[in-house]
Amino acid sequence: MGNAGVLRSMLAKSLDVPVVVPGGGTPLEALAAEKAGFSAFYLSGYAVAAWRHGLPDIGLLGARDTAEALTAVTRVSSLPVICDADTGYGNEASVHSTVRLLEAAGASAIQFEDQTWPKKCGHMANKSVVDADEAVRKVAAAVEAKSNPDTTIIARTDSLAPVSIDEAIRRAKMFRDVGADVLFIDAPQSMEHLERIGKELAGSTLMANMSQGGLTPILSADELVSLGYGLIVFPPTSLLAATKSIGEFFGALKVSGDSREFTGDMMSLDDLNELVNLEGYNSIGQ
Repeated sequence: MGNAGVLRSMLAKSLDVPVVVPGGGTPLEALAAEKAGFSAFYLSGYAVAAWRHGLPDIGLLGARDTAEALTAVTRVSSLPVICDADTGYGNEASVHSTVRLLEAAGASAIQFEDQTWPKKCGHMANKSVVDADEAVRKVAAAVEAKSNPDTTIIARTDSLAPVSIDEAIRRAKMFRDVGADVLFIDAPQSMEHLERIGKELAGSTLMANMSQGGLTPILSADELVSLGYGLIVFPPTSLLAATKSIGEFFGALKVSGDSREFTGDMMSLDDLNELVNLEGYNSIGQ
């Protein structure tokens, strides 16, 4: 069974054993997730824009940028990867092409959203969405495009904020009807929202996005499972933690010119070399 089949099998049991997935934008984060014992990795569009390019998540990257970031991860990590593919970067034909491109790059699951282009991070203000019929056609195109039947299609709607929670739930049901495997209403703003989504979409595999500093209340995996969510992702968490540490280190280094006080907070060079499999590469041809 390939990685897509492994992930699909996990999702089928996710209300009994929740699929908790850390996110990031780099191969090193995927390797760290694998070493920590996670069973999958989420390639976040926000993190790819910030980590790889130093850019905000406002639609400045395209399908090729996402595929390059995904290839870099799947080249070194054996984990199934859930890939954030924004809006699919165009119309239904673009979505079809994006699915094939990302499958070839190693995606086990591909996530699409219904924002207008250029899109924004789901927790930013002033989002807008395409009309429901267009959104459904694009989800259907993604489902039809799969070359691997085990590839998971995650259909996300951002319509809660610009329209209503009623519309978000209506769209999620429409996405389910055209074959989406996982339903994702992004940026619920209260416990009431989370509870209602879980109740009205019961029986579907639901995804929850736990983004520190975002609009959604942060809950534990156990709490989310009790509400009906089986796939729980933490897209920007490692990015936020690492960037804070880097900033603090650089700030202190600028003042003192001495890195020794941070030695205890750093990974050792030997441990980093182990993480990136230096010994394995050195053994090639020996």
